[in-house]
Amino acid sequence: MPVESSFLQNLIQPADTKIVMIIMDGLGGLPREPGGKTELETAFTPHLDQLAGQSACGLTIPVGPGITPGSGPGHLAIFGYDPIQYNIGRGALEALGVGFELGPEDVAARGNFCTVDAAGLLTDRRAGRLPTEESRHLVDLLCTIRVESIQFFLKLIKEHRFAFVMRAPGLSDDLTETDPLKTGVAPRPVTAAVAGSEKAASLVNKFLDEAKVLLAEKYPANMILLRGFAKLPALPSYAERFGLHAASIAIHGMYRGVSSLAGMQVLDTV
Repeated sequence: MPVESSFLQNLIQPADTKIVMIIMDGLGGLPREPGGKTELETAFTPHLDQLAGQSACGLTIPVGPGITPGSGPGHLAIFGYDPIQYNIGRGALEALGVGFELGPEDVAARGNFCTVDAAGLLTDRRAGRLPTEESRHLVDLLCTIRVESIQFFLKLIKEHRFAFVMRAPGLSDDLTETDPLKTGVAPRPVTAAVAGSEKAASLVNKFLDEAKVLLAEKYPANMILLRGFAKLPALPSYAERFGLHAASIAIHGMYRGVSSLAGMQVLDTV
């Protein structure tokens, strides 16, 4: 059951103590065979064992029983936010993670360069994990696309991945994704997931048509996939919610994005 903000506010007291929260996302695993051990059970972990021995340990359910959360909702829950109330798509987190300042009207998505054959069917959803430097000039090329009076922004994340942002008043982020999650089929057109999203879907499809033309001779990155369309939710900052002034040390863009969303100071790791 989510904790009400008003209840938390009554618990906040000034203190000089500091908290270090270490999140080992993806550390859990399953045995390779029934009755076997997981990777963590097999590993030699004296430091983790010492920390556990000096700590109060317990379990938490980030979203709900039987629901395996993605990293975004999982981190929001660990940070003390209800991931259902503050539902945010991967696109907004990725855009925030590369330092893009999202506005309230922006619709963001996570983009991949991909490879299609002469028939337009996907042969590689990641374009051979294109090197970052090769992707950079392709992102710059896509930034030249103009559709009506809409502003489009693209920012390279790493290798074949980039953040896509569409800026215009009144656009919805309730859009279907273009990635079919398998090869041998064509990328899907964007469609309105709910009534009222048709305009946004049309604009993204027009952008994709232009991208297809510009990338036609850029094998293996001759097309793009978009997924995780999202706008920025109205999330109270960590300081507002808990009276804590937090800093985040993270490398992966999604983790930096969710930290930024919570109003944390995201420290430079380079």
